[in-house]
Amino acid sequence: MYLTFAWRYFKAKKSADAINIIAWVTVGVIAIATCCQVVVLSVFNGFEDLVKSLYSSFYADIKIVPTTGKTFTLTREQIASLKKQTGVDNFSMIAEDKALLKNYDAQTVIYLKGVDDNYINVSGVAAKTNRGKYFTGTTEDPYLVTGSGIQSATALDVGAALPGEGLTVILPKKNSSNNDPLQSLSEGFIKSSGSFTIQQEFDDKYAITNIGFVKQQMGFAADEYSAVELKLSPKFNPETAKTNIAALLGNNYKVQTKYEQNTSLYNTMKLEKWAIYAVLTLILVIAAFNMVSALTMLVLEKEKTSVFYKAWEPQKKVYSEYF
Repeated sequence: MYLTFAWRYFKAKKSADAINIIAWVTVGVIAIATCCQVVVLSVFNGFEDLVKSLYSSFYADIKIVPTTGKTFTLTREQIASLKKQTGVDNFSMIAEDKALLKNYDAQTVIYLKGVDDNYINVSGVAAKTNRGKYFTGTTEDPYLVTGSGIQSATALDVGAALPGEGLTVILPKKNSSNNDPLQSLSEGFIKSSGSFTIQQEFDDKYAITNIGFVKQQMGFAADEYSAVELKLSPKFNPETAKTNIAALLGNNYKVQTKYEQNTSLYNTMKLEKWAIYAVLTLILVIAAFNMVSALTMLVLEKEKTSVFYKAWEPQKKVYSEYF
């Protein structure tokens, strides 16, 4: 009913053209601002889903890291308890640290990630390996899967039938007490098996190999790890899984959801989306205020016209007697 009255006021003739112009300009602004809001928010939602899909190929649903330091110990009993946790589909043990990758004269700093055989069920890296194949080898015969950025920086020939022997990895030894810096580093030979392409942040930074090789080179104990990555059952609440695992392991372990592993990215995306929403909403509020003002002026104009006709009505009867 209100829309019907408003439409009748808009269609009616006005004594001042400015009111008519203001009213229709306001209608246009509201329509355009509403369309822009729908389009922009849809684009941001789609972009957010795209970024989450890219990052979900690398980040696990749940990651367990040490509260302090770079490593922690995890006993067989604790590992068995993790397997029995509700909502946990699979998990992978991780040993990782910064390393220097050398291919003859070419070299670059990488973040070397040693993983076990279950990693293929936890992460989407294997599906994103588009050159060569995903294969990490064994402790005695390790293979390396690098990001495409690292592969380009070191000129790795990942498609070769016989991998070159010039590829070496230099890692720091854990708890080395030797005063000679060179003696606190370990150098291991490795072969290249493939490269993955996910997102530049990962492609230029990470390389994946066998966990046994990394632990051997760095001097890890048998039950010592850098992290544990877990894959949850579909639609299982990550916060519930985080609470259960934290209660199981205790205070020496930090349990992170996928969101907490990259808080800055998700917070930035949310801030951008809400900022755009606030700006467009402000435009709509201003346009709505102009619309109310225009309708108020139309109502006042109609009231003046009505008063004039009421005053004219008696005079009209008098003048009609002479005609």
